[in-house]
Amino acid sequence: MRIIGGQFKGKTLKIPKGLPVRPTTDFAKEGLFNILTNVIYFDEVEVLDLFTGTGHISLEFASRGCNNIVAVDKHFACVNFLNRTAVELKLPINAVKQDVFAFLNSTKKQFDLIFADPPYDLVNINLIHEIVFSKQLLKNNGMLIIEHGANTHLETLIGFEKIKKYGNVNFSFFKNS
Repeated sequence: MRIIGGQFKGKTLKIPKGLPVRPTTDFAKEGLFNILTNVIYFDEVEVLDLFTGTGHISLEFASRGCNNIVAVDKHFACVNFLNRTAVELKLPINAVKQDVFAFLNSTKKQFDLIFADPPYDLVNINLIHEIVFSKQLLKNNGMLIIEHGANTHLETLIGFEKIKKYGNVNFSFFKNS
């Protein structure tokens, strides 16, 4: 895994074997962060990274100057790897071991940006959007980004702004206006 931008641009991290992950491709990640660079100030946003896996998205945000990142995953090995990496690099990432839906239903915190990279075969993927919007977990003008495969269509959900496609990776963008 490679960090593609910011303070740690080019840094390669060795991912432990056996993690139950499907990391976003560098091509898609670069496209995503090119979009975000034009719409947010990284040092001013609070980020929630759902289904964080290896934490590569959290690490990108932190490398680019985000000071408050919460990363959630239910797998102990993923959370442990991300917490160790964050300590080693002195990055402001708080990795939490919890089921994403349980976390969303229990948190009272609001975020500027919520990124979700669920398994592409997750049956209730739209539930992420439903909980985020019904519990008002986005600050005013906050953004929800859901990564998904080509067979998932989220365009009819409230706040939908656009979809960006990078090969087999799709990002649906939602705004809390």
